[in-house]
This record gives sequence, structure tokens and C-alpha cells, in this order.
Amino acid sequence: MKLQLSAALLSLAIASASAADVQTAHLKFRASSSSETYDLVVKANGHPVDTGHADLAVRLVDAPDYLAYSLCRFATPRPVKLSTTIADDNVTQQVVLDPPQPVLSVSCEGMCVGTYGACYDTNGQFVGPCCNGFCAATRCRPWNIGQQ
Repeated sequence: MKLQLSAALLSLAIASASAADVQTAHLKFRASSSSETYDLVVKANGHPVDTGHADLAVRLVDAPDYLAYSLCRFATPRPVKLSTTIADDNVTQQVVLDPPQPVLSVSCEGMCVGTYGACYDTNGQFVGPCCNGFCAATRCRPWNIGQQ
């Protein structure tokens, strides 16, 4: 009986830790024809989050802390081609929508490694993709490495 109770508590603890460990994407949507922007926080749990901006055509989405291009789904009213670029600050990655159009909802799922986090563990096993940068010498480095 004690063994079953211990196993049940361990399973509950693991499930709770997994739910708490879900990453959060902080996204900034930039309009295509004006300086209007809006922010959206999306948990990487696969659940869609409505943007509430169905009338604003978006061209760029800033993704400073999450690999949104690969790990998020942007629901739009028409087909859209997604690509990536780096913002004028030479640090922030951006998702480019072509043609620009409203983003109705966003869902994200998966894990990425923050800047200076280990993209490979001590055994040489891949941990995960970098959220905003590239993997070099087992660590996630910012896009602007070497620039002042």
C-alpha cells in the first residue's frame, strides 16, 4: 500500500513539475503600414491564444525569448509564408509574415534553450534549439556576438 501511495505521489509531483516548466513566449506584433504594435504572452503548452487584433495587418513578430518561427503556429485568415530575420538591434529575431495580414491566434509548443544556456549537455547530447541565437561551443550565443 505504501509503495502504491509513493508511486502515485511521485507521478503527481512529476506532472506538476512538467506543467510548471512550460516555457512562455513574449511576442510583439508590428503592423505593416503603421507604427502600431501589441504584445502577447503565449505559454508553450499547445493551446491557442487569441490575439484580439483581427483587423490589424501584421508584417513582423518580435520573438526575443522563444524560437517562435519553429515552435509556434500563427493562425491567419489567408495562406501566409513565414520566414525569419534579425531586427535592427542586431539581437532580436523576428518572424516575417508575407503577405502581411492579421494574426488571429498563436499557439506554441516545445522547448528552447535561453541565451548562454547549454545547448549540449556534459555527455555531448543535444539539449534543444536556442531560443534567440545560435549554438557554439555547447552554449547558446546571442545573434550579435562580437558586436559592440
